[in-house]
Amino acid sequence: MTLTNTGNNSSIVSFIWQVADDILRDIYVKGKYRDVILPMVVLTRIDSELIETKEKVLLEYEKFKERLTNIEPILQKATGYDFYNTSPFTLTSLLKDPVNLKTNFRQYLNGYSNNIQDILQKFKFENQIQTLEEADILFALIQKFSDAIGFLSPNNLSNHDMWYVFEELIRKFNEENNEEAGEHFTPREVIRLMTNILFLPVSEQIKDRSLSIYDPCVGSGGMLSVAKDFIQWDESSIHGTGNIFTFGQEINPETYALCKADMLLKGEKDNHVAFGSTLSNDWFTNDKFDFILTNPPYGKSRKTDQDKLATGKKKEIFDPRFAVGTPRINDGQLLFTLHMLSKMKHDTPLGTRIASVHNGSALFTWDAGGWESEIRKHIIENDYLEAIIALPKDLFYNTGIGTYIWIMTNRKSKHKQGKIQLINATSDQFYSKMTKSLWSKRAELKPEHINKIYKLFDAFEDSEFSKIFDNEDFGYIQVIIERPKCDESWNIISKKWKLETDSDLRDKENIPLKQDIQVYFEKEVLPFAPDAWISDKEQKVGYEINFNKYFYEYTPPRSLQDIAKDILKLDEETDGVLHDIIK
Repeated sequence: MTLTNTGNNSSIVSFIWQVADDILRDIYVKGKYRDVILPMVVLTRIDSELIETKEKVLLEYEKFKERLTNIEPILQKATGYDFYNTSPFTLTSLLKDPVNLKTNFRQYLNGYSNNIQDILQKFKFENQIQTLEEADILFALIQKFSDAIGFLSPNNLSNHDMWYVFEELIRKFNEENNEEAGEHFTPREVIRLMTNILFLPVSEQIKDRSLSIYDPCVGSGGMLSVAKDFIQWDESSIHGTGNIFTFGQEINPETYALCKADMLLKGEKDNHVAFGSTLSNDWFTNDKFDFILTNPPYGKSRKTDQDKLATGKKKEIFDPRFAVGTPRINDGQLLFTLHMLSKMKHDTPLGTRIASVHNGSALFTWDAGGWESEIRKHIIENDYLEAIIALPKDLFYNTGIGTYIWIMTNRKSKHKQGKIQLINATSDQFYSKMTKSLWSKRAELKPEHINKIYKLFDAFEDSEFSKIFDNEDFGYIQVIIERPKCDESWNIISKKWKLETDSDLRDKENIPLKQDIQVYFEKEVLPFAPDAWISDKEQKVGYEINFNKYFYEYTPPRSLQDIAKDILKLDEETDGVLHDIIK
C-alpha cells in the first residue's frame, strides 16, 4: 500500500472519521474504530457501484434462480462487475424499516456474492455486528454511511482516489494504535523508482505483449497498482496493447481484504490475489512471472513458517524453493528472495526482472558457510544480481535505518554480465526533506530525484555515486589460521613430531577471491605471526557487500585552531564563566 493525500480526499476522510467518533466513541476505543469503519467504507463504496443495476439484478435473479445451478455469470453481466447483491435491500432502503433492521441488514450482507463475503469474513465484520446491535447504534451507523454514499460513489471519487481514502484512514488508525505504518505502506515514490528500473530498460521488449507482475508480499496491492499504471497509463505508456496480469499473496487478513476489494472495484479481471503465507503456503506453486517487485518483512520471526515447512523427520525443509538454505529464524527476508528466484522464467527472451527492498543485514550478515552468505553466493554466482541501490535514510514510515533496492534478473545485458553495479543514493542530492514528518519518514524522493537515480543505473558507469564491480569482487575464501601451543617458557609443544595447535590463538582470514591465498598469507599474516600456518580444514567461500567500504567518505578532524575559536566564543557568551571554571 502507498500513502498519498489530496484536498478532496482529506475532507472525505475527516467526514468518515467524524462519523466514527460520533457513533462509536462510547462503545469502541479509537484504536478499534477500524474494525467497523473499514468494512463499512468498503460496503458503502460497493453499494454505490450497484445502485444503478439493482433492479436489473433482482429481475435476473428471480428469473433464473430456480432454473440454473450457476447464475453468477448472468448477475455479473447485469452489474458489469465481478460482484453483485441479490437481497432486495440497499444501505438506504434498510433505513425504511427500523423495526426489522437487524434481520434485514444480515439479509443484505448475505445477499452479496462469495467474493464480497470473503472480504467481510477477513474483516471479521460478523464479530462487530453483535456489538453494534447490543449497543443499539446499528441504525445510526447505517444512516451516516447512507448519507456518505454520494461522497464515496464513483461519480464523485475515482478508484484511485478511493484508495487514497483507505490509506489515509489506515494511517489515522495506526496513529491511534501506536502501530508502525511499515506494516502497510511502501512510499509511492520508492515504488516509482522500482518501476522505472524494472520496466524502462526493457520497454521495447514488452511493448504489445501480455505480461505478468507478481508481489509475494502484496499488502493491499499498492505495488501492483503503481506498476500496472506505470507501464499502461502513466506518461511513460511503454506497454501499448496486450493484457497485464497481476498476482499477489498476503498473510494479513485485513490488508488482504482491502487488496481484494480494490481489485474488484476497479473491475480488472486479470488480477489474482491469494490469502495466506507465501513461504509456507504458496498459492502460485507452478506459476512463473515476467516481473516481480516487493517489500518483504525483515527482522521478523518466521517460526510459524519454519514449523510448517519442516516436514522431514529431523525437521528438515525439503521445499525446492529453499534448497540453497534457510536463514536465521528471526529474519526471513532472504527466504522471500529465494522464493522470488524460484518464480523466474528461464525459457523466454525477457526472462524475469525483480526489484526488492531490503535492510542492510541482507548484504553482509553471517560468515562464509552461513545460510545468508550461501544465499548471496547463489545469487551472485548465478549472475542474477544486476544492481543494489542504497536509499536515503528516513524514507520509510516505520524505520530510519538504511534500506536498499536489489535489482535481479536472469537476462542481463551483455555489457552487464559478470558485473554488479552499486549506487549510493544516500546523498542529499537524491532526496528532499519533508516539511512535516510521518512517523519515521522525514525524506522523500521527488520526480527529479527518481530520474537522477535512474540515469545512474542506465549509464552503468563508474562515478562518484555509481561503482561497477566484477561478481568476484564480493567473494572471499575463508581460511583457518593456526598457531602452535607453547609452554610457560614459550617453547613450542609437539607430540610425536606434530605441533599442537593453540585454539585460543586460532583465527580466520577472509581472502578476496581474486587474490592468491599463499601470497596473501605471506604478506598479511606471516609478518605478524611468523609461526602461523594455514589449516588443512575445509576452506569456505563467502560473499558480502559492504557499501561503506566502497563509498567511504573521509571526514578530517577539526583543527585545534577552530576548536580554540569556538571555546573562546563560548567563553564570551557566558561572560567569562567558563574561564573561571577552568582557572
